[in-house]
Amino acid sequence: MSARNPAAHPSTSTVALVLPSRIAPFEFGVAAEIFGSPQRDAGWPAFDFRVCTDDPDVPVPLVGAGTLTASHDLSAVAEADVVIVPAAPRMPTPATVSADVLAALRSAADRGAWVVSLCTGAFVLAEAGILDGRRATTHWRWAGELAAAYPSIDVDPDVLYVQDGTVITSAGTAAGVDACLHLLRTTHGPATAALVARQLVMPPHREGGQRQFVRAALPEPRGDGLGELLAWVRDHLEQEHTLAALAARAGWSQRTLVRRFHEQTGTTAGRWIAGQRVLRAQELLEGSDLSVEQVAREVGFGTAALLRHHFTREVGATPAAYRRRFGEVPMQTG
Repeated sequence: MSARNPAAHPSTSTVALVLPSRIAPFEFGVAAEIFGSPQRDAGWPAFDFRVCTDDPDVPVPLVGAGTLTASHDLSAVAEADVVIVPAAPRMPTPATVSADVLAALRSAADRGAWVVSLCTGAFVLAEAGILDGRRATTHWRWAGELAAAYPSIDVDPDVLYVQDGTVITSAGTAAGVDACLHLLRTTHGPATAALVARQLVMPPHREGGQRQFVRAALPEPRGDGLGELLAWVRDHLEQEHTLAALAARAGWSQRTLVRRFHEQTGTTAGRWIAGQRVLRAQELLEGSDLSVEQVAREVGFGTAALLRHHFTREVGATPAAYRRRFGEVPMQTG
């Protein structure tokens, strides 16, 4: 069967959830709740939900405790309109994900079925080669690992979910719900997706491009001075930091600083510093009563307008909207 255009994919009746190996119960529960629950109201979509593995006689361990027994073998994947891989080992090997599972996933993608990974399930799709040349995401904590292990994938560590053709990858935990609702919206329409979202007590729609609200860690010091320099910058964000001044502080040429910066952070000094200022602004918006203007000065942006520009670009929300959602104390009015 030739690959199908997502917009021309009118129905999704058979859903196969593949258990590649030890899995996380939350992501399994997300898929089971949305696609495996009986019809609850008029308009609730009916699915033939099948849990499958390469050997249904062997229980699959759940992270934490317990096991799960599949109801179908991999032939269910060949018949499915949608194939879902829940959170799974980050570095698939023959010992954790069988060649038969990978082949079944590749075949599903090749024939145009929807293929969806939740959280670290993206690593399984990556190992199967399904994500080669595609844009994808996973839990922010493991996005760098995914990008390093599979350089042919355009990994976006910030977004909630990504649709590339008929392949959908999601970030961690609750983002899996957003990805599944996005699939429903695409295949069954917004009214159906909104109905399911209401039953789940979830927002009916969050754009995939909305940022994961996360804080990136500093690169670990490696003895070459960059880690120490970055730690110093983070402690002095209110100051102006030019490339020349940073290079002089590290005792390097500007060219060396640019090269080492990109090697260890994957970005430029200016973008990294702006990102750290945004991270600090998030902390202050959550836990202080400083006004947005005061936060801007405290983190080195100088003005509320400049903070708003960078904050919205990095977080996907204005400082005021972010504080309304995550703030712990009232904002000063003066």
